[in-house]
Amino acid sequence: MILAFDTSTAACTVALFDGSGECIARADEQIGRGHAERLVPMIDELLDGRRADRIIVGVGPGSFTGIRVAIAAAYGLAIGWGAEIKGMSSLALLAADANDDGQVGVAVAGGHGELFVQQFDGATLRPTIELRNLRPSDAAQEINATLVIGSGALQLVDCRGSGVAREAWPSAANTLRLPEELRSLPARPVYARAPDARAKQAA
Repeated sequence: MILAFDTSTAACTVALFDGSGECIARADEQIGRGHAERLVPMIDELLDGRRADRIIVGVGPGSFTGIRVAIAAAYGLAIGWGAEIKGMSSLALLAADANDDGQVGVAVAGGHGELFVQQFDGATLRPTIELRNLRPSDAAQEINATLVIGSGALQLVDCRGSGVAREAWPSAANTLRLPEELRSLPARPVYARAPDARAKQAA
């Protein structure tokens, strides 16, 4: 079985797939904060005594704290189960929710008023524009897809003055719809910008 989860946004999303790739259980909650307290109980409820031999975890970009919570949980479970662990693009997971064969822009609110943005081919879910971290005005020039989804979609569309904005959250149930290369990433954070917290320089 495959266990997939993502906590890169305000959502906490978990899905379990059987050996044929069918999603046999899922849970999606928009919790805002508190991923560290909610994720493991959600996984436990979903598994109901079962265990997975492969774990796919959302590696961002998105909330620094949320990403770290998910990856730490994934490694803990993988060690306990002897399971394989892989990362997946959290923005591609969002694009999968669009269910649109055209170009799909994804915009997620980041820190300092900036947006994490990327554009995907809705049919293949492969990126057509590289991942960027930009001010909304710059993101509006970068993303040309009519449909933009994510927590920063409305902000981007407002800056651009055209398009359709759809607030959306990742759902782990879409994990196996992603191209193999976007769900076989190293299980380490994709921040897209430097974390705010920095190590102190030696005196």
